[in-house]
Amino acid sequence: MVMIIYRWFILLFSLLPVFVQAEACIVHSEGKHVDVKVCQQNRTIPAQLFHEGFCKPELADQNVNVTYAEQCPAGGFGVCQKAHVQGTPYQQDIYYYGVPSDARFLKPFCEQQNKGHWLDRLLPAQKSDR
Repeated sequence: MVMIIYRWFILLFSLLPVFVQAEACIVHSEGKHVDVKVCQQNRTIPAQLFHEGFCKPELADQNVNVTYAEQCPAGGFGVCQKAHVQGTPYQQDIYYYGVPSDARFLKPFCEQQNKGHWLDRLLPAQKSDR
């Protein structure tokens, strides 16, 4: 009986890292005339697929750095909430950092292509700078 309980504890603790994995990835891409930082926060994508597929962009002629976090950091100028991943039933939130004027392109893309909801994160003073 003790051996059975011991095996259950071993099984439980071996699965623990699967449940504690980060659910957001910060992607920073740099290249000639390009410096982009986004964070993808998982909503419904299976964890393994999220980490091995969605957080591994392959961008030609760009240096890509990916870090993982429990959630996306504050400081972005906008979020595409509940963005649908084209051709799948999955959703994620996409946080945008960098140039706030890019929101004029990202908001329509979020709402029309990703069928998401755009959340403007700029303070009123920052909005007048656009």
